[in-house]
Amino acid sequence: MQLHLKCILITGLYAAGCHQPNNSNNTAGNSTSAPATETSNGTAFKQQGTLSFIAKSNADTLRKIDIQLAKTDQQRTDGLMYRKSMSDDQGMLFIFPDMEERAFWMKNTYISLDIIYIADNMEIVSIQKYATPLSEESLPSYKKAKYVLEVNGGFSDKYHISYGDKITYETLQP
Repeated sequence: MQLHLKCILITGLYAAGCHQPNNSNNTAGNSTSAPATETSNGTAFKQQGTLSFIAKSNADTLRKIDIQLAKTDQQRTDGLMYRKSMSDDQGMLFIFPDMEERAFWMKNTYISLDIIYIADNMEIVSIQKYATPLSEESLPSYKKAKYVLEVNGGFSDKYHISYGDKITYETLQP
């Protein structure tokens, strides 16, 4: 519940225009990409890295996608809000400075998403599938997570992504 209150506080600060950058470090690398531009479908996707899903059973690569990163409080607050579409080979990786139980919602998000919660050892700990667009229902991780990946609704079923699978990601160099 504490995370839910943090989300409300961050949203309130965003609405009030009180933005402070998050100075946390990303040990996987940093990207200095230009900001995405606004399009008729909301904010355009800006590739900042690639991510692979690794099967728990045999370490095979299940799927590889392009990712946009959300590393600051501002980026994590905005997420995929206002976007009208996203291709099946794209996703947004939210990077947090610590391991906590997380909860996301779909306010101002127009596309159905699978929300994948990932521990600091890069193992998938839970998945909220087919999140309802524009819903304010809290979608909890139920376990501690450092990373959260948003992909199109149905992605996990289509590519057989499940608990215990792992991810790896690389950021693009500037």
